Amino acid sequence: MSATHTGPVGFDLDLTLINSRQAILTSWTAVADELGVRIDLTEVDRRMGVKLEDEVSYWFPEHEQAAAADSYRRHYVRLAPELTFLLPGAEEALAAVQAAGERAVIITAKHPVSVAPSLDAVGLTADEVFMHVHGPEKAAVLARLGAAVYVGDTPADMAAALDGGAVAVGVPTGSFTSAELMAAGAASVLPSLLEFPAWYADFRAGSGLVDGQGAGPGQLRAEGEEVSR
Repeated sequence: MSATHTGPVGFDLDLTLINSRQAILTSWTAVADELGVRIDLTEVDRRMGVKLEDEVSYWFPEHEQAAAADSYRRHYVRLAPELTFLLPGAEEALAAVQAAGERAVIITAKHPVSVAPSLDAVGLTADEVFMHVHGPEKAAVLARLGAAVYVGDTPADMAAALDGGAVAVGVPTGSFTSAELMAAGAASVLPSLLEFPAWYADFRAGSGLVDGQGAGPGQLRAEGEEVSR
């Protein structure tokens, strides 16, 4: 087995493993009501996956951003337990990695305060969780781990996988389409995590079956890098 087929597998959290959209948008509604600011939830949804600190900068002047972030986290911790749901195939995806003798890790932009209630709400556990990282920060984590694969729902996740030396696998369960994920460098886009165990078995076997094509993972990663440029 090639070394590129072994190593930890990373997963994004929001809209990859868990459906937290309702909890996130309801929390933003509560922030808007509390602080008297109009927040366009359509725009929030379109950017979902960025750090909270980046999102608040769209709606609040700099001197109000820390208070706005605190307000959001307070509401999110309250709402997450009832408004967070496991996405289909999430448990099976983590189990497939662990059954192969590898570590299944979560790498998320979520702040530690918000991660615990999200995971507790769905009863999901991973071998390790890396929190409050996004974009190049995710890439650095993946590179440090020597991760083989990173699974996510955003173009930024696909870029992070490529920059971190991992195979990028997309799932269009968030705010981005399969075409957008492929354009960002995904080696494969799966309809959901329900398809991940079979994909991962092929990947581990070295068959390189990605979207029905026979190219190996290394070749597909190179093609993804060209697309992402």
